[in-house]
Amino acid sequence: MFDGLSAFPPTPADAQGHVQEKLLAALIGRIVATEADSVGLLGSTGGYAYLTPSERQRAVRVAVECLGGKRPLFVGVGALRTDDAQALAMDARKAGADGLLVAPMSYTPLTEEEVFQHMVAVAEAGELPLCIYNNPGTTKFTFSEDLIARLAKVPHIAAVKMPLPADGGFTGELARLRARLPQDFTIGYSGDWGAANALLAGCDAWFSVIAGLLPAPALALMRAAQARDEAEVRRIDARFRPLWALFQEFGSFRVMYAVADSLGLYSLAPPRPILPLSGEARARVEAALEALGAP
Repeated sequence: MFDGLSAFPPTPADAQGHVQEKLLAALIGRIVATEADSVGLLGSTGGYAYLTPSERQRAVRVAVECLGGKRPLFVGVGALRTDDAQALAMDARKAGADGLLVAPMSYTPLTEEEVFQHMVAVAEAGELPLCIYNNPGTTKFTFSEDLIARLAKVPHIAAVKMPLPADGGFTGELARLRARLPQDFTIGYSGDWGAANALLAGCDAWFSVIAGLLPAPALALMRAAQARDEAEVRRIDARFRPLWALFQEFGSFRVMYAVADSLGLYSLAPPRPILPLSGEARARVEAALEALGAP
């Protein structure tokens, strides 16, 4: 269920952190209309860390109702405490989610054994296919290849969402992982600016931030990669480059709020203490969307 293009929409919420149901449903409707392969709800782009458990449950309910089984839905259930993550996993399953995404959130730095036990506990509680969220940029924990291989033997753990390799060595990393993981274990990447190279290197999935708001051009890039049309992949990726530069400079979370506003999808501020982009940066977002030909 994790293969292909997974679109990760933001979770529109007001200043008090209340999920705006109609806005979220509209974003998911855009994703379904373009036939992305799955929806990743409450990932980093979805701001799960800034929402209460009840609002996270509200978002899952809206997504399940909107999707109606048309596309697989997997839900981020990361939490500081293991028992809270377990409860979120069980809530997602009961609400009708198809899978889970788990990042090891922490304040105190975690050891590999602590992360292993945490992931096992959440997988057992959720009883759904689970994707490991290897996101050291926010969690400050890096899953070693040894730990990923160990977790791949745990029931229900079926995929990993990898960060972009620092040296750009997708081919070598994929070869090492595939030599140690089950044949049907999904290996995908986040970090949209590296998606073209990751897909051309043969990864199984693109866990995409921009597909949450602009699913059509993201899906075009994905389908070109699946067709092994490198020239078309490079052409589409070049149109995305101004936006990728903004993601790298300001962080995709901030940029996506400006993208949503520029597209007329919604005008909401990010959760404090995150601040909206400045006027100069906003102008660059609009120019990047124009270069992409976004509606």
